[in-house]
Amino acid sequence: MNIRTIINSLIDIGVEEQEARKEVQMLLEHFCGYTQRDRMLGNRVTDEQLFILKTKVEERIKDRTPVQYIIGEAYFMGEFFKVTHDVLIPRDETEILVRKAIEIIKEHQLLNILDIGTGSGCIACTIAKQTNAVVLGVDISSDALRIALDNVTRLGINNRAVFRKSDLYERLRKEENFDMIVSNPPYIPIGTELSPEVQLEPSVALFAEEDGLEIYRKIIFDAPRYLNKCGWLMLELGIGESSAVRAMMNKNFYNVEVIKDLAGIDRVIYGQLIQSI
Repeated sequence: MNIRTIINSLIDIGVEEQEARKEVQMLLEHFCGYTQRDRMLGNRVTDEQLFILKTKVEERIKDRTPVQYIIGEAYFMGEFFKVTHDVLIPRDETEILVRKAIEIIKEHQLLNILDIGTGSGCIACTIAKQTNAVVLGVDISSDALRIALDNVTRLGINNRAVFRKSDLYERLRKEENFDMIVSNPPYIPIGTELSPEVQLEPSVALFAEEDGLEIYRKIIFDAPRYLNKCGWLMLELGIGESSAVRAMMNKNFYNVEVIKDLAGIDRVIYGQLIQSI
């Protein structure tokens, strides 16, 4: 038994080699204290560390549990966020959304942000930590909100990112308005076949009716009621949903733009509220 054998066991279940290597390194660092520095210094993995690694990879393979759930945290925009089966695992695609949101917030000195479907709080916490804005994150899941609160404490941004249980706008007060609404909503059409790993993530955060467009429609339709003058709406996009979402936004938003991810897929859409609304 060696590292190469363990990596191959992940490749055998369909994990790409680069990702398999990354997962093994994550498990080594978290459970064995074996870091990249040890590797650079030529320090060998001990038999005890190798046994621990093998045990964790076997757990990963048996239930197809994502490695982030096994170690209990995920890396997102320079920080480690607590994650459990109650929240989505933060993904690289969402960094595109957050980076653009931060750029706009800083450029226009926006101060009040709403994050719909906050989950782990990775979007809300990152925006609060990297800007002067205060972020309200809402989610329908009480379990997810507990994770988000833990992440606020981890990052030391109490009172900068706050959370509330709400089904979209349901529990917002009439007097509450925001300079920006941002969301990575559920956008996978019901019935879509997913990998075993993704199936272990919370379905309420993954799936939406109306071919994946249900939550977009609800967010976009009511957004003008909760946005300040010239407020911004920013959404992560599912594959193939760009045109339909743009058509919805064009009714009340102008300068609607789309950002592609590294694979050339339309991944983020944003626009500014038409002033007459």
